[in-house]
Amino acid sequence: MFLENQLKFVESGNIDGRTVIYFHGAPGSPEEISIFDEHAKKHNLHIICYDRFSIDSSLQNEAYYKYLASVIIDKANGGMVDIIGFSIGCHAAIETSLYLKGTVRELHLISAAAPLDAAEFINSMAGKMVFSMAMKYPTIFTLLSYWQTILAKIAPNVLFKMLFASAMGEDKILSKTADFKGFINPILIHCFKSNVKGYIREIKQYVTPWGNSIVKCSANTHIWHGTSDNWSPVGMARYLKETITTSTHLELITGLSHYTCLYAAVPKICSQLEKT
Repeated sequence: MFLENQLKFVESGNIDGRTVIYFHGAPGSPEEISIFDEHAKKHNLHIICYDRFSIDSSLQNEAYYKYLASVIIDKANGGMVDIIGFSIGCHAAIETSLYLKGTVRELHLISAAAPLDAAEFINSMAGKMVFSMAMKYPTIFTLLSYWQTILAKIAPNVLFKMLFASAMGEDKILSKTADFKGFINPILIHCFKSNVKGYIREIKQYVTPWGNSIVKCSANTHIWHGTSDNWSPVGMARYLKETITTSTHLELITGLSHYTCLYAAVPKICSQLEKT
């Protein structure tokens, strides 16, 4: 973990390669980019993931996204960057991109979570209870998040089982593998044990209406989504494709769900970025 303008980050790939900014999920952490390493090196990419949840929780909404944009602009040093968002991280990626006009080459959205105010998506989401709580009973949602912090400290395997109990498609198989548990458990611990206030901010901002930001998005956008995703239902991907007004490509991957889509999309995106 490194510091950039006092903001922690993790990097992967070739330090002299093409700059790519990755927005991790929620729950999530910068360690997610470990899955990029082999492909980033192969395609000469420098992947950077900032620890968004470590940003002071008093910095919210527009001020939060402007701060992220300022850090990215400093890193770009007058050049262009590509942005990759995963899950709820796609929300932060889109919002931040609005303050990066002329800086973003491509925007890639993996298993993207669309605005809840756009349609009746929430009824098909595995996280329906959590998101409904964050919208209607924010104090109870905060208490739930701190309870998850306790689980992350004393029983991380229990927290893992809770979060993946409703896994569908290929994610159901993936969640039973030792490799995936070894990948995701440190991410959950980092998120809840160290940065729960940042996580709470991210969820509360996600459940607040933000559909107007989709319309304003001006980046050349690529959407990658599994057809069996029940964390971010596939209708969200179609909504984003229809609503983003600039050049937008949607690739649906049959049978894949949330994390399996991430694993499948990473090598394809890295290869594509090298060619463009």
